[in-house]
Amino acid sequence: MGIKTLKKIFLGLAIFSLVFVSSEIFAQNTKQSVNKYVRVAIGNQNFQNYVYQTTTVFGTSDISVYDKKNDVLIAEFPADTFVEISMRNNTFEAKTTKTELNTEENTTQVVTALTDNDIVILCNGGFLGIKDLKRKGKQALYRTSLELIKKPKTENLFYIVNVLDIQDYLKGVVPNEMPTSFGLEALKAQAVAARNYVLSPRTRLVNEYDVVDSVASQVYYGANTEEKISNKAVDETDGIVATHNWELILAQYSSTAGGYTESFSNAFSDANNKKFPSIHKPYLVAKPDMISQLPLKTEEEVREFYTTKPDSYDIRSPYYRWQKNWTKEELEEVLTRTLKEQSKTGFVTPKFESEENIKLIDLRPKRRGDSGKLIDLEIVTDKGIYTVQKELVIRRIFQKNNISLPSANVVFEFVIDENNEILEINAYGGGFGHGVGMSQYGAGFMGKELKMPYDKILKHYYTGISLGTEPIILSAYPTQQKVTQRFYLDYKAAELVIDNKFRLSKINLTINGREMVLPLSQELFSFKTPIRIDISDFIKKGENEITFCYPLDEGSIKAVRLYVEAINPHADKFGF
Repeated sequence: MGIKTLKKIFLGLAIFSLVFVSSEIFAQNTKQSVNKYVRVAIGNQNFQNYVYQTTTVFGTSDISVYDKKNDVLIAEFPADTFVEISMRNNTFEAKTTKTELNTEENTTQVVTALTDNDIVILCNGGFLGIKDLKRKGKQALYRTSLELIKKPKTENLFYIVNVLDIQDYLKGVVPNEMPTSFGLEALKAQAVAARNYVLSPRTRLVNEYDVVDSVASQVYYGANTEEKISNKAVDETDGIVATHNWELILAQYSSTAGGYTESFSNAFSDANNKKFPSIHKPYLVAKPDMISQLPLKTEEEVREFYTTKPDSYDIRSPYYRWQKNWTKEELEEVLTRTLKEQSKTGFVTPKFESEENIKLIDLRPKRRGDSGKLIDLEIVTDKGIYTVQKELVIRRIFQKNNISLPSANVVFEFVIDENNEILEINAYGGGFGHGVGMSQYGAGFMGKELKMPYDKILKHYYTGISLGTEPIILSAYPTQQKVTQRFYLDYKAAELVIDNKFRLSKINLTINGREMVLPLSQELFSFKTPIRIDISDFIKKGENEITFCYPLDEGSIKAVRLYVEAINPHADKFGF
């Protein structure tokens, strides 16, 4: 076999080369699909229900219905035909209305028994719709397929699940999670955050689908709400995720941080045991937008920050600073109701159980997060002192017109009379949402006004992250022998990051159609730290494709993990 050296790259004292090889090396490896799919449960109009007994579907072109278990075509219907599908005796049946001689008077209903298995509905060349279901005021339309999946252990009930490629899914998410007026770079940052969310492993309460289409997961409104600029943002971040220490990050985001993001542990409780504060996440740490901003360590510093409008990236948000006001009697009525409601969360101690209105004596902040976020508050009343923890619970305690506080970045002020009696309570605050991770208004300002690229936006809000392809494991295991990744790069610059602690001697790979072997000999590399290899000469600006193949002649006990990291050659421009 002829071998031709392509390039030598120096990494300290280590030297390696990529070499051309014949395509025969790759034939032995198991093929793996590039595309990844997501299963999205479709809710009703107000997202209150995800279980159906009947639904009416249609296609913008002809639709085909398959028995999912047997992969058999069981029915076909013309474009724009309303097909009512329901369950009777645990069997799906379809009902259509047929008009004779083009007159509305002579109509008959045609009922077709389909199958007692789950069904798949396809509309090749068009979109699928659900009659009378609207998103953003438009008829909801969906790409690829709809599956009607029986709900286990029930009679005649099913889920509606849209199964589609993750890229197409994100095109129905991004313009509904962020205003497209925020500009391309902010939308690209949102696309990466949304991709991280859907790819991250999670405990599923329902096995029949991965996510739902509401704020309980991410807002997904389907194909009819896609916009050109947000589609471009999804396409131009294809395959790119944010990682920290080889793991996909939890890419939290909220509308407005108020000039100072909060640490994850100070905003959320542990999902497993409800412990608060939660565990620390090193990439979700509190950070002011302005480097000159001093830490908010005292009540006076917090009050000064949230009763003024210092410069910040999300200063354009209507919720950057806000104010709420109650009379004493009004707030006492609110607290009597909300303390009882929020006692069910376990973050109000002792539990509030009184049916009589409290008399408010004082509000005592006991602990704040790094951003000044109120996370531990004592409410002093004539019926005792109640401790309220966790930002979301505090927001829901202090409601105005049945609407919770925009955020827990709040300070309180009492208006008192000449007898030192409370007349009114004012709340001054900043931000909207939990304030952890990316501020969407901040991202919009950074991208549109400051011309920052999306990677700089993400690296501001998520500390110490890498941007690149999803880390993979290459081994002799059948599903790990061959992995293909597609990814979009804004710059013709990238590095291959390899963790080779199991001492694989080489990797077979194809980069944009060029077949190569990457030697990983012990003499050249340390096995204790990841290897970083510049592959800029072999990739291109725009869409790229790499196939990694495990060399089976290495045996079955070795493995390697790796990913491609996107490099911004202008990284120093914005000081990150």
